[in-house]
Amino acid sequence: MPSSTVSTFDDPDAYHSTIRASGVRGIITSRGNFTAELTRIDLHRLWIQRSYESLPEVIKFASSGQRIVIFFAIDPSQAVIHLNGVELPQHDIITWGAGLPRHLRSSAAFRWGAMSLPQDDLIAAGSAIIGSELRAPTFARPIRPPAPLLSRLRSLHEAAGHLAKTAPDILANPEVGRAIERELVDVMVHCLSGGEEIDRGRAHRHHLEAIRRLERVLEANPDRTFYSGELCSAAGVSDRTLRVCCQEHLGMSPKRYLWLRRMHLARRALRMADRATATVTEIATNYGFWEFGRFSVGYRSLFGESPSTTLRRPPDDPRPQKIIGSPWQLPESA
Repeated sequence: MPSSTVSTFDDPDAYHSTIRASGVRGIITSRGNFTAELTRIDLHRLWIQRSYESLPEVIKFASSGQRIVIFFAIDPSQAVIHLNGVELPQHDIITWGAGLPRHLRSSAAFRWGAMSLPQDDLIAAGSAIIGSELRAPTFARPIRPPAPLLSRLRSLHEAAGHLAKTAPDILANPEVGRAIERELVDVMVHCLSGGEEIDRGRAHRHHLEAIRRLERVLEANPDRTFYSGELCSAAGVSDRTLRVCCQEHLGMSPKRYLWLRRMHLARRALRMADRATATVTEIATNYGFWEFGRFSVGYRSLFGESPSTTLRRPPDDPRPQKIIGSPWQLPESA
């Protein structure tokens, strides 16, 4: 039976945990009060997501199970977003298969939409609708559909999201769900089969592999401080190539990314800690922050409150204090 939920958030961790994907981790890259809205719609076989995020960030995720995903910008006028280092123009979609990690990054507030279908269902739909099988992509592929098809995709996707917000009982009707699913699968198949595939070349795939190797090492050692040579060794590339890879995929230098990543890990640890026994000093050192004055200044600049305030915050009150002042910049040491 079709179902839908529309959720709003003021805490990034809660938002990331609700996105339908595997291993979602996000790093907010700009100062401000975070808000997000996520619409999730499950039809019979098709899954739909629509999201708005108020701050730029880098999100790492993988697709769920054996499903083929298409991803696109909802708002044609918004700032450009990047997926796996590939700029996603407003007239393109990106598709990928299951399992492999992705990096989504933005430079401003943004809206995104996604749909996914089990691989076997998409192959069957391709055979039925266009008379040929659609092959499952092994990596993220940018595709440029004809403009009328992309417009139709956005319109149907928006209509489904509108029903989820205003009339979820109608959307839950099995016949309505099947009708919407048929229309969306049809346009999905035509976008994938009738679009122009854009080849990013061997260099892009080489950089993608380097980022994957780097992330595997970071995930295995969340509390370790890495140095430049170790990062290059982990990624299997030179220092110059690593910088290029990180700029493409993460929008920043390796050093800045690691600093932001450790700051967010420290914040998560502070929020989850036992207030009666844990200390800021202990948690800061666990994540490689040895200069506590610099840590406190950087933490307050990023999250709008001191580390001790986060530690004292009740678990059911994740909201940060209101942030006042000019946009923050990472310290030169970051």
